[in-house]
Amino acid sequence: MWCSSTACVFPQVDPDKFKSIGNGFRLTVKEDGMRGLAKGWAPTFIGYSMQGLCKFGFYEVFKVFYSDLMGEENTYLWRTSLYLVASASAEFFADIALAPMEACKVRIQTKPGYANTLRECAPKMYAEEGVWAFYKGLVPLWMRQIPYTMMKFACFERTVELLYKYAVPKPRSECSKGEQLVVTFVAGYIAGVFCAIVSHPADSVVSVLNKESGSTATQVLKKLGPRGVWKGLVARIIMIGTLTALQWFIYDSVKVYFRLPRPPPPEMPESLKKKLGLTE
Repeated sequence: MWCSSTACVFPQVDPDKFKSIGNGFRLTVKEDGMRGLAKGWAPTFIGYSMQGLCKFGFYEVFKVFYSDLMGEENTYLWRTSLYLVASASAEFFADIALAPMEACKVRIQTKPGYANTLRECAPKMYAEEGVWAFYKGLVPLWMRQIPYTMMKFACFERTVELLYKYAVPKPRSECSKGEQLVVTFVAGYIAGVFCAIVSHPADSVVSVLNKESGSTATQVLKKLGPRGVWKGLVARIIMIGTLTALQWFIYDSVKVYFRLPRPPPPEMPESLKKKLGLTE
């Protein structure tokens, strides 16, 4: 779950009561007031801040590392695979940072009366279940986040490449920084839509798993069934599309502001062009 609002979470964990995102908002405000919509904001902010730093930071590290192993020509020919492997490697470590805060957030949002703040929730969970309470959802989290991140980075990288090739009427080098950031935002939104679809079933399992103390991922999956795991998909597509676009926009803006390297879309190396007879 990427939304701190209980209205976004309940259609997944309590579909009998919360029929839709709109119904979730109305019932949440009715029962808990406007403050109910912000329940779990602290673990959401802390958890996804740590995850974001690890995800984007390690992605750049792993992309360079694997590219050096592959060589210039293979990096170009197998660039989609490079994006997928580098992003999966980064997310593996990012989720270890996210898992404790995700567990607290879901417990606060989905178990009424259990705890209202992170300071209250974390010690209580530790006293009841030990360290396992914070990491029992890690494997389902990997199942959700790794495919999500692989889609997020690979789709974004290839969409940027296609936009500059077919949609933008001039080369990237001739575009202003503002125009380049618009391309970043559009590519990020497109990537976010695919991310939401790929990761939604696992997200539904994680939501219920962190709510129910004694359940396993397999038990939850059987309980939800084929239709249950897709509950709330439309809301997540809208939400994840927007959030992913904003994440890429902010990330690229930071690079622009601090004048960090912003490599252009990949081009075929000259050595490969010669091998393929594309140059005289």
